[in-house]
Amino acid sequence: MEAYSSTTLTILILLNLLFLVSNIPTTLAATSSASNSVSTISYKTYIQTACNSTTYPRVCYSSLSPYASTIKGHPQKLCKTALSVAAKAARNASSTISNLSKLMALTRSEAAVIKDCIENVKDSIDELKQSLNEMGHLGACGSDCQLQISNIKTWVSAAITDESTCTDGLEEQKVSATVKNKISSSILNVARPTSNALSLFNSHYPY
Repeated sequence: MEAYSSTTLTILILLNLLFLVSNIPTTLAATSSASNSVSTISYKTYIQTACNSTTYPRVCYSSLSPYASTIKGHPQKLCKTALSVAAKAARNASSTISNLSKLMALTRSEAAVIKDCIENVKDSIDELKQSLNEMGHLGACGSDCQLQISNIKTWVSAAITDESTCTDGLEEQKVSATVKNKISSSILNVARPTSNALSLFNSHYPY
């Protein structure tokens, strides 16, 4: 009877050990998931705080928060992502404005405005690309850091100017309300993230 009890006890201990071991991966996964969740919240808080200094904080946060796990708490990644978002918006605007001539019958002045806008937005795209390329070398710029930062600010400012030039043309030429609204809406979708990118860059690289 004693031998039987000892064997039973041993089996029970082994079963408990097996149960504990089998649940270790689940426990670790749950701990890892909880840790990742906390990190993501922390990263999003960092983005929200940074965006509060921009001209359009809501646009800033909504466009950058999906990249929280990439940005983390890194200022350079934040600024680079903001520039990438602006460049993508510029490409979308270029496509939308270009398609207007295919979707609508335009007057001569409307066609001229669209042509000018397309050129302005293309210039904006090029300037944002240049700033992104320079950002890629910023971590190892050495004594040239200040010059590179100045160049980035100049290019992003020029992109904003080009975007404004497009909408200025709408006021100078006679265009329909439909054309004006479509172009204005497209440019606004570029101007806001571009302005935010410059604000973020100025905040993190004030010199």
